[in-house]
Amino acid sequence: MKRIAIAIHGGASQDSDFIRQNKTGYEEGLKAAVQAGYAVLQKGGSAIDAVERAVNCLEDNPLFNAGRGSALNNQGKVEMDAAIMDGENLKAGAVAMVKSVKNPISLAKKVLEKTSHVLLCGYGALKLAKEAGIVLEEDQYFITGHQLDEFKQANLEETGDILLKKQVHGTVGAVALDEYGNIAAATSTGGTPNSLPGRVGDSCMIGAGCYADNRTCAISATGDGEYIITGVIANTISLYTELTGKNLQEACDYVIKERNKDTPGDMGVISINKNGEIGITFNCERMHRAWIDTNGNMEARIYK
Repeated sequence: MKRIAIAIHGGASQDSDFIRQNKTGYEEGLKAAVQAGYAVLQKGGSAIDAVERAVNCLEDNPLFNAGRGSALNNQGKVEMDAAIMDGENLKAGAVAMVKSVKNPISLAKKVLEKTSHVLLCGYGALKLAKEAGIVLEEDQYFITGHQLDEFKQANLEETGDILLKKQVHGTVGAVALDEYGNIAAATSTGGTPNSLPGRVGDSCMIGAGCYADNRTCAISATGDGEYIITGVIANTISLYTELTGKNLQEACDYVIKERNKDTPGDMGVISINKNGEIGITFNCERMHRAWIDTNGNMEARIYK
């Protein structure tokens, strides 16, 4: 039997009343998404298609901060980022500051497949979405009651520099190994609540929030995007495994909990390699995650 495996995440940060009240819904959403991606692999599908499918499920779920459940910036608008990368050929596609796109990860995949670019932003990404037949939605589709409440509360409390405020972060992502021995990664986000318009996070940045290389591993990151960008987190984990020979879990733990132990931000990662080893770690109160290993065993967790 050929090895297949998949892991997903639904964001890492501090805990909240909303998360505790919706714990069952989050767990069910994680299970549905990881099973959807795994079903692609079971049918002989590619890792790149599997991570897209898993992330689509999370983007369609209003509980998660991506797609339908995206955060609102300080103008009450949605701006989404996403990236996807194929470990077989190191090809990647990403989009930033997109609006109206139901599933940003699928648009990122179109950038990978249909263009010679890696990252498209704003109106250019939207133009490609229309040309490629990507499903679009009206603005109201993306505004959930929870995110609207978060926006209103943030504006009531706003004092001083918005960029210095503690935020509840949210991102979704997936990594997978297919039966052909290829790995892939995907990351999608609705951004940081109450951020400045035009803010772009780590999710669409190859090497920061998303990376895949068959020679090392595939990684999807979540947490404080600015620190994930400056720490080049995903690529650092990949290089650490390559240069030290450490296993994947050791690499994830070292980069997040040791190398960045003095970084004042929340971070979490999921990862996978060609052997089907899965590495997951985070330095904060919770990380929504689920995985199905090479033996077909599934787990879904939120807390440590």
